[in-house]
Amino acid sequence: MGQTVLRILGYLFLLILVAMAGAAGTAYWAKMEFEGSGPLAQETMFVVPKGASLTQIAEQLEKDGLISNAYVFRAGAYYLRKQGGLKAGEYTVPAGASMQDILVIFESGKAITYKLTVPEGLTTAMIIELVRKHEALSGDVTVLPTEGQLLPETYVFSRGMARNELLRRMALDHNRVLNELWEKRAPDLPIKTKYEAVILASIVEKETGVPRERPHVAGVFVNRLRKGMRLESDPTIIYGITQGYPLGRGIRQSELQAATPYNTYAIAGLPPTPIANPGRESLAAVLNPMATEDIFFVADGTGGHAFASTLEEHEKNVARWRQIEKQRAAGGG
Repeated sequence: MGQTVLRILGYLFLLILVAMAGAAGTAYWAKMEFEGSGPLAQETMFVVPKGASLTQIAEQLEKDGLISNAYVFRAGAYYLRKQGGLKAGEYTVPAGASMQDILVIFESGKAITYKLTVPEGLTTAMIIELVRKHEALSGDVTVLPTEGQLLPETYVFSRGMARNELLRRMALDHNRVLNELWEKRAPDLPIKTKYEAVILASIVEKETGVPRERPHVAGVFVNRLRKGMRLESDPTIIYGITQGYPLGRGIRQSELQAATPYNTYAIAGLPPTPIANPGRESLAAVLNPMATEDIFFVADGTGGHAFASTLEEHEKNVARWRQIEKQRAAGGG
């Protein structure tokens, strides 16, 4: 009886030793799989989707041939306590990267970034179209910002960012910049609200493509508002006709005389909404305009404008511009 018990105990001990050896062997194999070179033959891109679980990421890695075993990848992540630290984005994974290497890459957050440059002076519809066309962004556009609500800037983001999220970011940046500049505005401006500032800045943005002229153009419009003069801005008429898209022809006399909300030749003060999305510099120019006596300006043929404080001086500038137009029409430059 005693020998039988000893024999059974011996078998149990042997089974335990075998199990322990098997577990040790499995653990060693898993460690080698996790830390050793992976099956990837050449550098590739891999997207960690926003909100994806560790299981989903591991299974996709195995399916795409970046790792040999999804279970080992998950076990390694849990062992290193990195299961919750994988950041969404698109990553470059080098050839032969181990599971541990891939885990470190995804945890770093150093994803491939993309850029979208939004030029100053685009309408909101034009900006939304740029956002819709960018292939690295995701989702439909259901956020519809109002005119003048977005900040023209270069935006950097990772693949998979939602289009709505980027538009919200543009709106937040616009509000941040506008609030900063509003606090530093010049005293006694004929602009009573931030929205009025955006409207006037959008007109300045469309009137000149020369950055150094913006404060001067803003100064002219501020003087006109103070004197009760009409702004007489061609871009406002064009916006009323095309919603900001190029007119493709000259403005007709009938359009100059039409009493529409955006015809600043016919209405007093500002139009009802911005006519584009102004950049930081145009907003700054309107809130701190150049101190000038000028109340007129006209193109000077160089891309800039000739400014004047009297009608007589302005008419001379206009005559020079008409002569330049005739020379160009005749092929003389």
